[in-house]
Amino acid sequence: MIYSTDIMNLKSNIIDKIGQKIIVKGSLGRNKSFEKEATIDKVYSNIFTVKYNEGARNATYSYTDILTRTVEVQVLNADNTYCPLIPPAEPTKKKRLKL
Repeated sequence: MIYSTDIMNLKSNIIDKIGQKIIVKGSLGRNKSFEKEATIDKVYSNIFTVKYNEGARNATYSYTDILTRTVEVQVLNADNTYCPLIPPAEPTKKKRLKL
């Protein structure tokens, strides 16, 4: 479940990274995915925009896209390595129903 505090924390984290290079990974459906380099451009109340390095194209993503892991964002650190914007999800075990 996503709480409003999660969105606010993510938004403030993204605000701190405006202008930094990132890698955006996502799914296009039917086993097709994409991975592109971009720069965080602007931050709004419900969305943020990124500018892709290849061409002058912009894209918008919502904070829930990141929190639900529909889109993965990795940020370039000072030591030229990429790290995830939010930590990877911990695998959960499925419980079996006993009949």
